[in-house]
Amino acid sequence: MEALETVTRELGRAFGATQVSFLIADLSGRALVRLTHVPLADSVLARVTASGERGEARERATVLPFDGGPTEQAVRTQTVQVVPPEGAGGETAGAWTLLAPITERGEVIGVLEMLLREEPGADTKERIAQMAHFLAFVVIANRRHTDLFEWGQRSRPSSLSAEIQQRLLPASRTCEAGAFTLSAWLEPASDIAGDTFDYSLARDHLHLSVTDAMGHGVAAALTATLCVGGLRGARRRGASLLEQAASTNASLVAHAIDKTLDDYVTGIVGRLDLNTGVLELVNAGHVPPYLARGDEVRSLDLPADLPFGLFTETSYRATSLTLEPGDRLVFVTDGMLERSAAGLDLAGVIARTRDLHPREAARYLADSILDETGEDLRDDATILLVDWYGEHGQVRTTVSGADPARASARLV
Repeated sequence: MEALETVTRELGRAFGATQVSFLIADLSGRALVRLTHVPLADSVLARVTASGERGEARERATVLPFDGGPTEQAVRTQTVQVVPPEGAGGETAGAWTLLAPITERGEVIGVLEMLLREEPGADTKERIAQMAHFLAFVVIANRRHTDLFEWGQRSRPSSLSAEIQQRLLPASRTCEAGAFTLSAWLEPASDIAGDTFDYSLARDHLHLSVTDAMGHGVAAALTATLCVGGLRGARRRGASLLEQAASTNASLVAHAIDKTLDDYVTGIVGRLDLNTGVLELVNAGHVPPYLARGDEVRSLDLPADLPFGLFTETSYRATSLTLEPGDRLVFVTDGMLERSAAGLDLAGVIARTRDLHPREAARYLADSILDETGEDLRDDATILLVDWYGEHGQVRTTVSGADPARASARLV
């Protein structure tokens, strides 16, 4: 935290700011959190004040929900937002507020907020945008050694099963590359189930998976841990897609026999060749993905084999699909299709969000299922989106952590 404070303070001095704040992205995906570091002599316990501020020891975190205002616009459009001085009163009276997204490869880490005495010009905004990108690396480097950043990001309590589940997910939920953009979201049920998503970018391939472990709570989280660990271990050994599936299945079966359990995992595992656009998919008893191509959205005809963990002798098949520039693939778990959400036209929502960056489209899809179920999910709802632009060599222009040409349009 002191490293972050030192950098932000020096940035403020360099641009003549009267105040600088770091707003970190909340894990809910629907708010930012202002982190501050202040002495607190009378207590070392966490507390919640009437203003919505949380405190623990010397740390302070204040949740700022998205409301369509300039802060959300900065995140959504990935552009610097400037707010004129307020008429009277308040800490921003007489000052220009500048909001610069802190982003790395399309992953929103937060927002840099500066109060300036004068309206910033185009050159100042561009330089601050570049420094905000630099600040992203300061956060990434330092959060590996502390819980403080994650503490600030958590505006709601986390159960043991949720803690296990979060550790299974990749550190970054979004990845922009020349040939594609990927973003994923997991909306947990009240009684955490066993959903996971994963991806890894190699030199010439994108590996991805979406899995759903049977059951709920800690048991499902532990089964999911075995599955994700099996897939990652096989992938890192250089195994082919079919070898990854077979190895993971064998590990889950062996564990189930050893512990006299009846656990299994459905899932889709894929490997995208970034030179050709050929996507190989293995379907282990899972919900087929959707393909949005042009004006059409359809569920892929993807043959399903048995889930992982049922029988040792299960054999798996790979199905190949050649992507075309402009395609969007949407992988989901069955929590997006639960009975209480029968009225949700998922294909229609996918069609309506085609112009959104996958980051915002994933959140919109999650919001849709929450609205349809009255925010009472009986199963985790997971979404993973991949936009395909073409083979290697596609130009991605960015000086501040995201390609503005790919960003979502401004809220109106």
